[in-house]
Amino acid sequence: MTNSKEGGPHPSLNRWHKFLQYIEVPTDPGVPNTPWLNRDLIPMPKERRTYKIWSYFIYWCISGLCISGYAGGSTLLAYGLDAQQAIVTLVIGGLIVGVLSVACGWMGERFHCGVQVQLGHAASMQQPTAAHCVDSPYRGAYFPVIIRAFATIFWDGLQAYWGGQAVAVTIGAIIPGFAHIIYYVFFITTMRIPPERLQKPFIVSSVMFGGTLIGLLAWAVSNTHSGGPLFREPASPVHGGTGWAMLFGITAILGAWGGGTLGQSDWTRYANRPYAPTLSQLIAAPFCIIVCATIGIIVTSCAQEIVGSLIWEPFLLLATLQDYYNDSPRVRAAIFFAGLGCVCAQLGISIVLNSVSAGMDLSRYINIRRGAYLLAFLGLASNPWQYLSNASTFLTVISGFGIFFAPFTGILLADYFVVRRCVIKLEDCYIGDKRSIYWYRNGIHWRAPLAWVLGVFPTMPGLIMITRDATTWNVWVRMFNITFFLGLLISFVAFSVICWVSPPGNVGIGVLYHEENSFEADGEPETEEEKGPM
Repeated sequence: MTNSKEGGPHPSLNRWHKFLQYIEVPTDPGVPNTPWLNRDLIPMPKERRTYKIWSYFIYWCISGLCISGYAGGSTLLAYGLDAQQAIVTLVIGGLIVGVLSVACGWMGERFHCGVQVQLGHAASMQQPTAAHCVDSPYRGAYFPVIIRAFATIFWDGLQAYWGGQAVAVTIGAIIPGFAHIIYYVFFITTMRIPPERLQKPFIVSSVMFGGTLIGLLAWAVSNTHSGGPLFREPASPVHGGTGWAMLFGITAILGAWGGGTLGQSDWTRYANRPYAPTLSQLIAAPFCIIVCATIGIIVTSCAQEIVGSLIWEPFLLLATLQDYYNDSPRVRAAIFFAGLGCVCAQLGISIVLNSVSAGMDLSRYINIRRGAYLLAFLGLASNPWQYLSNASTFLTVISGFGIFFAPFTGILLADYFVVRRCVIKLEDCYIGDKRSIYWYRNGIHWRAPLAWVLGVFPTMPGLIMITRDATTWNVWVRMFNITFFLGLLISFVAFSVICWVSPPGNVGIGVLYHEENSFEADGEPETEEEKGPM
């Protein structure tokens, strides 16, 4: 469309072009916003690598000590495990989470780049950054971005709903009857803090919720002088015996933390030295997951004996206790601080698992902060209370995410450790044309989608069946019960074999480790601080 008098662009097109320029994210000197490059995607320069060993311990305190971790432990009982078996299941699942975190975060630790770079050359794209899809006809990277975004919306809504309930309980302890949800106000404020400066808020969050857990545990055990009735009840598996129930429990744990393990490089890239995250991932990850969920089981069990009902969310238990103790001033004060710990835990976990990874997939118009705002809105719109109606539904849903994340994890690990032997040419990860050695035909690394489908197919029928009818028990449901193991193993093996039969080319070119403080892609150097208000 042109202007009839001057032959130039129509005024409406000029206004649209100016609007697009106006809403572009702020740029740093030397790092333009391109379809494959911005300051959220480049390898972290040394001045932004601020995370030390203790930082990753705190990270896993945030990830493991949270309401979903607390509730996940106690809801394992809904599938017929007794309390002791649920704790054993937690130990096994937590240890596996620790090992997967180390493996998935290894490339970020060595090359200081996020999971988008990993998924790019490994899991279906012609470029090791999903952002390249925005302005390119090569759109193979869209798929994993959509899957991760969908899961992030779900978890953001879930964590926000729980955080909102915790806020209502906290304020209700001081002003009874006041239950307006203002959690998002705190969340949006916290999202403005850059990831490299989050250690101190994380410490506050960990201490606050740790105090809540200790307080609940002390109250529960001192009133019952035991672990409660759930530790005396025998196991009663719904289907298939105790072994299958425990496998389903492990799958639920891996499904709940699958997105977090897959995205570990988003955080390990901030490490100030090699191996800084490793010890924390191997020790702190399982320790925090196991301790939080075990406390959840004990408190839920004791609370059943004290108040007469099975309550597996800590904020609901706090609200119940306020009524149980007749709104006494001492109880209201205790519930206020305990509820505040729950609020801090939800703020921390929402930042760790949702906002940081949310904004790095679209580079020109979406950065970390804007992506977090967008997914916060979509999370609220997802009606999270609908899938929290009962423990069975909750576990089925979080286990279901393992169907999608496990094959991605298998492909990522196979590509980096088996196919490429940890050797990456980092500069080519940020070049969006045929000069890159990671340029695949028509923008799709066909080997990865094939391996992903092979990993998803055996477990998808079981998810559909058990969602429609929880009493279904057949071979498909049994395969779904081990979905994370099966999906990861099949995709890992399939991708390795396919790449052995049909090598992707240019394998072995690059380095094992990237330490330089400067980085150039298409002639553009790295930079430092984030600019602009958003």
